[in-house]
Amino acid sequence: MQQPPQPDRPAPAEFFPTDPSGLPEATRPRLLELADGDAFDLRIGPVAKRLGEATVRMLGYNGSIPGPTLKVQQGSEVIVHVINEGDLEATVHWHGLRLENKYDGVPHETQTPIPIGGEFTYRIRFPDPGLYWYHPHIREDYTQEMGLYGNIVVVSAEPGYWPPANRDVLLTLDDLLLEDGKIAPFSPVETTYTAMGRFGNVLLVSGEQDHALTAKAGEVVRLWLTNTANTRVFNVQLPGARMKLVGGDSGRVEHEEFVPEVILAPSERAVVDVLFGQPGQLELQHRTPDRTYRLATITVTSESATPSLAGQFPALRQAPELAAERQALDAWLAAPPDKTLALIAEMDDIAAPAQGAGPVVYACPMHPEVTSDQPGRCPKCGMKLLATAAASTYACPMHPEVTSDEPGRCPKCGMKLLVTALTTQPAGREPPPMPHAHGATGHHGEPHSHGAGQGIEWEDDMVAVNRLTTPANMRWKLVDRTTGAANAAIDWQFTEGDRVKIRLVNEMDSDHPMHHPFHLHGAGRFLVLARDGQPEPNLVWKDTVLVRTGQTVDILFDITNPGLWMAHCHIAEHMQSGMMFSFTVARAQGAAR
Repeated sequence: MQQPPQPDRPAPAEFFPTDPSGLPEATRPRLLELADGDAFDLRIGPVAKRLGEATVRMLGYNGSIPGPTLKVQQGSEVIVHVINEGDLEATVHWHGLRLENKYDGVPHETQTPIPIGGEFTYRIRFPDPGLYWYHPHIREDYTQEMGLYGNIVVVSAEPGYWPPANRDVLLTLDDLLLEDGKIAPFSPVETTYTAMGRFGNVLLVSGEQDHALTAKAGEVVRLWLTNTANTRVFNVQLPGARMKLVGGDSGRVEHEEFVPEVILAPSERAVVDVLFGQPGQLELQHRTPDRTYRLATITVTSESATPSLAGQFPALRQAPELAAERQALDAWLAAPPDKTLALIAEMDDIAAPAQGAGPVVYACPMHPEVTSDQPGRCPKCGMKLLATAAASTYACPMHPEVTSDEPGRCPKCGMKLLVTALTTQPAGREPPPMPHAHGATGHHGEPHSHGAGQGIEWEDDMVAVNRLTTPANMRWKLVDRTTGAANAAIDWQFTEGDRVKIRLVNEMDSDHPMHHPFHLHGAGRFLVLARDGQPEPNLVWKDTVLVRTGQTVDILFDITNPGLWMAHCHIAEHMQSGMMFSFTVARAQGAAR
């Protein structure tokens, strides 16, 4: 939601401020247990954050990264008074909550942005149990990356809603891009890295670069996981301990299941119970097809957990409300979609050399070994081939052993050297090294396909090109396949109480096929019906769904709240480049106001 500069204001600085001098040191988040009707202040402001040998300037809520964790009761309401002492206008979006529209935190749609030095008061209701989070909705690519995010745990009003656990641990998963001891700069006037999003080279777990946990032997720990990264998808694994998936975005899953991993796209959440059976050292890991990163170290002591829940841990329970939803899904699975959205990209030839600059070949930024003398698409990943200057080899026709990379004449016979070969320079480069990476050779320069990556771009595979992309040369689009309308031109109209089948098609016929986490604001919540025609095996209420490259996902949107609401890709740079729209939900006739 980037706003143009105002003519009566001074020109913006080239970059947002980066100097941490004199700022208070960022603290750990507090747990705020709030009762119905409670009020508290949430202050946005700069902080100094220590990351290894570097101290960087970041932003925090109430001086901490993440911001305070809110623990509230289902059905309650709290009052949040936000004070903006940050770098730019602000709002707070209460991600995943089905709340009153005017408090949704979308600038210029549900509220006027909070100016620097200004304030705004939100009244937030919590109708559903589960794990939620809050973050800005102005320049998310910058503000969220700089540390403005925090969790909300809504305690179920139903006794025994969750299986028994000894302890709760909340973990946010994030990354930061550091260059020369500072966070890589952001422009106040445009978003960069819009092709793939800004991947970081430092992983943060609950704001810490080296996160450490302690557990007791036989303890069952409930991990509440939230992906707050701009673009990185996390694949969370815990070798040496047993993990049981018990919940997702908005409450418990249809049936609990033991899982080897949990994949979380930006803004998705998961609730996982872990049994730590034996004393020892473990690692919570992020694993991709080519790399393994340490997220946290876990020390399991020889002290026994009390009470012991190990005997109850193997039980796999079912959620009756979702089992009931399952009974009615056959008709929805068979029905045609009410709406179909295509997810596509248009990318200018930003690497093209100037006209007359010499020979040109076309190469894939992600697979620079793929070249062509004609425009086209990469056979490995489907991406548009970009024009690039060719490196020419010149040789003497009479003495072919005489070669040069510059035009000239043969020193043996004086004949003009002629072009004999064209090669390209790789369009990308290896990203900065990340700490705690095992087997981190990556797949840069190696064979790679969306199949090998499971339809997910795990790393920035075209760093040099990605850095240059902005909304001016890279346009991400949501396209209504019925009307042809794209992004802000989409005008969907619904009524409170509707249930709508939406088909999301991640087009391979796109200048840059890539996964997208599709997010619907608090007009309702949805169930994933099917992926590529295969019914979803384990239902859970959601607000964000990962649509992998080339994949088709059907969702059933249960619409409960009137108002003007947003839908968008939750890769921050994709949203900032235009991959969003708003839809209207009318109040049902006779409904109470």
